Amino acid sequence: MILAILNQKGGVGKTTLAVHISTALALQGGRVLLVDADPQGSALDWSACREADPLFPVIGLPKNNLHKELPSHAPHYDHILIDGPPRVNELARSAIMASDVVLIPVQPSPYDVWAAKEIVDLLREAAVFKENLKSRFAINRKIVNTAIGRDVVEALADYAVPVLGAAVCQRVAFAESAAQGSTVLETDPQGVASREIQKLTREILAVNTMEVAA
Repeated sequence: MILAILNQKGGVGKTTLAVHISTALALQGGRVLLVDADPQGSALDWSACREADPLFPVIGLPKNNLHKELPSHAPHYDHILIDGPPRVNELARSAIMASDVVLIPVQPSPYDVWAAKEIVDLLREAAVFKENLKSRFAINRKIVNTAIGRDVVEALADYAVPVLGAAVCQRVAFAESAAQGSTVLETDPQGVASREIQKLTREILAVNTMEVAA
């Protein structure tokens, strides 16, 4: 599976999800490559802070020909994840063309719902060339015990992209683990944050195995 995590809006937690989903897949025994396609290099920074042995390699490829370079890596890995750029541009288009599944993290706010239109339009353009491209919204950084998470799911229904059932909440544990180049799956494997990531990962894998894109 090649999974791109994309949203042109900053602060939605793309890198947090990228490193956590990569870790979840690696802990399941998968051979994982994380590609940092964001010129800011946040995933590379996370990797550089890591004190424990790496579970997977992280490489920087913020290039507009990403879709042409990734096929040479694909035979060596079960899963390749792309931490995408913060803008809709040629690099984002290349990441989409390289992918089997595109995950769009959305915070539960009206601003995120409005901003999602750009990436959805880009996916619609790409579908002309990639008929089997799959895409899903994922609610990220949801505030615990609030109704706004439910409201954003209803608001996103205006788009053709389905919303995954698994939501990831805003938790201090994510920031604390990131400071060590780690993840909640390692610092608190039985915690609620870890369970959220594991559920999200299972849903993404299920989407990937679907024969027809929704």
